[in-house]
Amino acid sequence: MFSKSCEYGLRATIYVAEQSALNKKVGLKSIAEAINSPEAFTGKIMQILTKNDVITSIKGPYGGFMIENYKLKKITLSQIVSVLDGDKIYTGCGLGLEQCDEESPCPLHYKFVEVRDKLQTMLQENTLYDILYTDGEKNYLWLKR
Repeated sequence: MFSKSCEYGLRATIYVAEQSALNKKVGLKSIAEAINSPEAFTGKIMQILTKNDVITSIKGPYGGFMIENYKLKKITLSQIVSVLDGDKIYTGCGLGLEQCDEESPCPLHYKFVEVRDKLQTMLQENTLYDILYTDGEKNYLWLKR
């Protein structure tokens, strides 16, 4: 459902958020390694996320990528998806047909609309904080590996 850029972008953002919650900035190389993504491709994704104010990039010898703690409760997964893939996932056809809509539905239209709506709700209702914490307890996502 998501493009590769979006998949890597979600992983990268969650990884940076996790490290930021531990008061750590992370470099491009460690992000690429943690999310199992080519470094150059990860760099392009990080540029997009930084340009759209999802992630903060700090230059210099003590720099790296981070997300301010106050943003963890504000940034939803749907914001990240919208930055990287746009909103087509919420409106597009499950078979990729351009002419599929309520008036001229494809064979999967009504079932896909139901799934698509649930996905949109889940992405809109979950913030980075929600991914990092369950009932106020930290989830250790990448730290176990």
